Amino acid sequence: MPQVQVRPAQSADLPTLTALDHSYTTENVWQMETREEAGAVHVTFRTVRLPRSVRASPPRDPRLLVEAWNSRVCFLVAEEGGVVKGYLNLTLAPVAGVGWIADLGVERRFRRTGVGSVLLDAALEWARQNRLQRVVLETQSKNYPAICFALKHSLVYCGYNDRYYPNQDVALFFGANLR
Repeated sequence: MPQVQVRPAQSADLPTLTALDHSYTTENVWQMETREEAGAVHVTFRTVRLPRSVRASPPRDPRLLVEAWNSRVCFLVAEEGGVVKGYLNLTLAPVAGVGWIADLGVERRFRRTGVGSVLLDAALEWARQNRLQRVVLETQSKNYPAICFALKHSLVYCGYNDRYYPNQDVALFFGANLR
């Protein structure tokens, strides 16, 4: 029985990666609330169930992976039996010793089969071998499946940026210390 293998991406993979179904379906979102009182700012996130399932697209156009390719540091592909199932692109953050995962995609029909987990494990191992101290994963506040994925893998919520993406969505950041 073939197993998912992770390997460095090759330029020949880019057409396949950009063609993956990057959309996701969710019934929940993390709703953000901010309030100021007594000289303090309070930010709260809570899970809110939507009235119906929503199919959403990622905030960045997948075709931008070609640009990411030119500045790649750790660009990985997961495949099984010659079929590309997903990818992960880890770049170096402006802060020394921090890896940044902004691109993690698994073809819709292969989700919830461990492909994302294998890619994340490989990226964390790469980060350790390259003496990074921390890895941060970013996702939209409405990408509840990605939020659950991050929490399942012991990544801890570590911040947000309002209107971060081109479509003005809120970005959430989840981090893991590697030492």
